[in-house]
Amino acid sequence: MVDFPSRPGLKNLAARYRIGILGSGRMAAAFAEAMADVNGAELHAVGSRRQATADSFAGRYGILRSYGSYERLLDDADIDIVYIATPHSLHHENCLQSLDAGKAVLCEKPFALNATQASEMIARAEEKNCFLMEAMWTRFLPAVVKLRDLLQDDVLGDIQTIVAGGAFMPPFDPDKYLFNRELGGGVLLDAGVYLISIASMILGAPATVSAAATLHPAGIDDNDAILLSHGGGANALLYVSLHARSAPDLRILGKRGEIHVHAPIFSPAKLTLRLHDQDKQDFDLPFTGNGYQYQVDEVVHCLQLGKCESEIMPLAETLSIMETMDAVRRQIGLTYPQEN
Repeated sequence: MVDFPSRPGLKNLAARYRIGILGSGRMAAAFAEAMADVNGAELHAVGSRRQATADSFAGRYGILRSYGSYERLLDDADIDIVYIATPHSLHHENCLQSLDAGKAVLCEKPFALNATQASEMIARAEEKNCFLMEAMWTRFLPAVVKLRDLLQDDVLGDIQTIVAGGAFMPPFDPDKYLFNRELGGGVLLDAGVYLISIASMILGAPATVSAAATLHPAGIDDNDAILLSHGGGANALLYVSLHARSAPDLRILGKRGEIHVHAPIFSPAKLTLRLHDQDKQDFDLPFTGNGYQYQVDEVVHCLQLGKCESEIMPLAETLSIMETMDAVRRQIGLTYPQEN
C-alpha cells in the first residue's frame, strides 16, 4: 500500500496509487477505459453488488481483484483511492464508508443528493484526514483549463451574462436511473449539475436562485429553467430539458466580447473568442482518450503534495453547488425518497 505524504510540498513522484472502483455500470466503464492514459495510478480492484458482475468487469478491463460487495472492496488494504461510480442515491453512504476505511475518494457527480449529505461527507473527510473530491471531470479538460486562463487574463472584462444549456430526448425507461426518483434521477442532478458547476467556476456562488420546471409522471424533473443572479449584476441563464433536442453549449458575455464554449459542454474541445471590433479566435483543444483521466491526474497530483482536496474543484465549492441545486429543487417541488 502506498504511504501518503504527510505534509504539503512532499512529493512521492515514483508512487503508483492503487484504485478501486465502487460500482460496475456505465460511469465505472468510462473510468476504467480512461485509466490506460494515467501514469501515476493503476486499477487494482472493482466491487459490485454481485460477484459475477464484478468478475466480468474485471476481466473486461484487466483488473487484478474483483469483489462481490462494496464492503469487501473497502476491506482491501492495498487500495489507496476509491472511485465511487454507484447511483446518485448511494454516493453519500458509499463515500462515508470509503472514508471510514481510510481511503482517498473521488466521488462521481452529483456529489450527493443534497447539501446536508455533502456536508457530512466533507466533515468525515476532514475528521479522517482523507482526500476527497467531486469527480467533475469537465474542469480538468484542456478546453476548460484554457477557459480559466482566458478569464484569469480578464479578456472579456466584467462578465455580464452566461447562457448555457442543452436538451435531449431519451426513450422512457423506468429502470434507467434518469427516470428513477429513488436513484436520484431527473435532469438537474444528471445534466444541470454541469451547468451550475461551470457557472460557479466563472461567477462564484449566486446571490439569488430562481427556477421553474415540469415534473415527469415518474416524479423526476424533466424540463428545468434556472436563473442565477450574482453580485455586480451578472446573471447565469441555464436550461436543460428532455422535451427537445439542442446541443449543450455555453456563451459567456462580457463588456469586451464573448467566449463560446462549443458543445458538448460536459466535454468541450473548442472555444471561440470574439472581442469587439476584432477577428474571432478559435482554440481547438482536443483531449486524449475519453477525457476522464485528467481528473485522476489531479487526484494523484494532490496526493503527491499531501493535500486533502483540490484547488480546482474545492470542497467548499462542491458544497455551494449542492446548496444551489437544493434551492432549485425547493422551488420546483422535487424531493427524493431518502430525504423523507
